Amino acid sequence: MEYKAVLHLCIQFLFIWLTVLKAQALGDGEGGWSSRSGDRLHDEGPCNIDIVDGSSLSHHQFIEQYAYTRPVILRGLTDNTKFRLLCSKTNLLEEYGNRKVRLSTANTYSYRKVDVPFQEYVDFLLKPQSLDTLGSDTLYFFGDNNFTEWHSLFDHYKSPPYVLPRTTGAYSFGIAGPGTGVPFHWHGPGYSEVIYGRKRWFLYPPEKEPHFHPNRTTLSWVKETYPYLPEEEAPLECTIRPGEVLYFPDRWWHATLNLDTSVFISTFLG
Repeated sequence: MEYKAVLHLCIQFLFIWLTVLKAQALGDGEGGWSSRSGDRLHDEGPCNIDIVDGSSLSHHQFIEQYAYTRPVILRGLTDNTKFRLLCSKTNLLEEYGNRKVRLSTANTYSYRKVDVPFQEYVDFLLKPQSLDTLGSDTLYFFGDNNFTEWHSLFDHYKSPPYVLPRTTGAYSFGIAGPGTGVPFHWHGPGYSEVIYGRKRWFLYPPEKEPHFHPNRTTLSWVKETYPYLPEEEAPLECTIRPGEVLYFPDRWWHATLNLDTSVFISTFLG
């Protein structure tokens, strides 16, 4: 009887401990990555991109209506609750804090790369973007992931199920502070999902190259150029939140702006 009582108490303690950990990770809705209110960007802008319930869109409809012609935001496409929990600040620092991550400059061509311990990046470099800092002086954690070391995390991510013919997906994972982002660039098609935070997207079709300086940040473009664009030069845009996935077609120009400290993952189709 004593053994059963002790076992019962241990199980209760374990349950409480796991509940507390989960509350710490998800209780603020931001996994411990929350930004100070004064650092967040509050202007989400308009949304002129189709938002579709993933459960109501077949693969055939996706290919026919969006895959090669225009971006779309899909809701409820996959359930990444477990991946989201694993991406909490506590969990990632515990698992990867001592491992090196590769940072890129936040300009269009991302020439410079810097390797730092993940803990150092979070403690000292994960901060709001300054308006007067050039992209070449801004270090951004996104894309250059060591797939051997991060494999156990990516194993738990459920990628969007709609694939294009003759393509496979490659993941790019990132964490960045409010006001950061990547200026306009283009590449092959892909998806972007926000795990924590909010990310504002600006997109143009391939034939409509936007006016921007490749070494100026998206934040400076939003403050200095975007408000004065004539109507015919306005981008497609929207802000995505956790549980939403944005799809962008091949060669579409796009720039991003993190409104909060954000955790995000992209699936590039190549």
